[in-house]
Amino acid sequence: MKTIPNAAVELQNEAGLYADRLSINVELPTQAGLNKYAPEKDLLAIDGAMASMKEKIDEHKNSATYTGKRLPRFSPGGQSTQMIIGADGSNDKTILTSSVNLYNQHKLRRVYYSAFSPIDHASQLLPLKPAPLIREHRLYQADWLLRFYDFKLDEILQGANGNMLDMQHDPKLAWALSNRQLFPVDLNRADQHLLLRVPGIGARTVQKILTIRRHGQLRWADLAKLRLPLQKIKPFISVVDYSPSAKLLETDQLSARMAQPSQMELFGGMV
Repeated sequence: MKTIPNAAVELQNEAGLYADRLSINVELPTQAGLNKYAPEKDLLAIDGAMASMKEKIDEHKNSATYTGKRLPRFSPGGQSTQMIIGADGSNDKTILTSSVNLYNQHKLRRVYYSAFSPIDHASQLLPLKPAPLIREHRLYQADWLLRFYDFKLDEILQGANGNMLDMQHDPKLAWALSNRQLFPVDLNRADQHLLLRVPGIGARTVQKILTIRRHGQLRWADLAKLRLPLQKIKPFISVVDYSPSAKLLETDQLSARMAQPSQMELFGGMV
């Protein structure tokens, strides 16, 4: 359920008793952007409302009444927010920095990214073309790495052009291509931190690999049984009976071979 910073406290308190999750939308990551496109919004007010919401959620989660009974559930799914991508000039570093701060300060469960799409009779200040959906997708991927793969923001933005994520490669693959000296990773010896950085290997699969290693060594056939994308991981891993040639990692063609096709506009051309 969505709420707003200046909503009546009694209404927010009641909403939290019925909603699984409450959302106070930031909309844009900077006050300058809000001043231009949504001057009625104030980041300090939004931040204060999120802080109050966090306190209320924590109060109901951790407190008990004098009878020993727990307080009723209040927004048990926590709180979330949304940011519009491509409406203002904010780059990906600015957007992700805002997300990291929101996760750290208010323990948000999720930041949603929504690519800007123009509508008829909109303000002339707004862009005429929609933001590419691939940019929205890349931000979600980067957000996932920050929350579940132990990546730091400066790692994700390593080598970024103009503080923008690579549109041709997903963020983990882009990081791996920029740090080829760390590969191939020996799946039988690498720690969890490094395993999580191998392109094509997810967090759950890392746990399966660690479990298998307690009973024996991984072989190429085991990777197929784990349903891993073998062609994607092939340049970046080694096991008992397989190791990529140095030439495979060093070739300039590796980046191009793993690039994804550019997003096409509905009526032709490139976005």
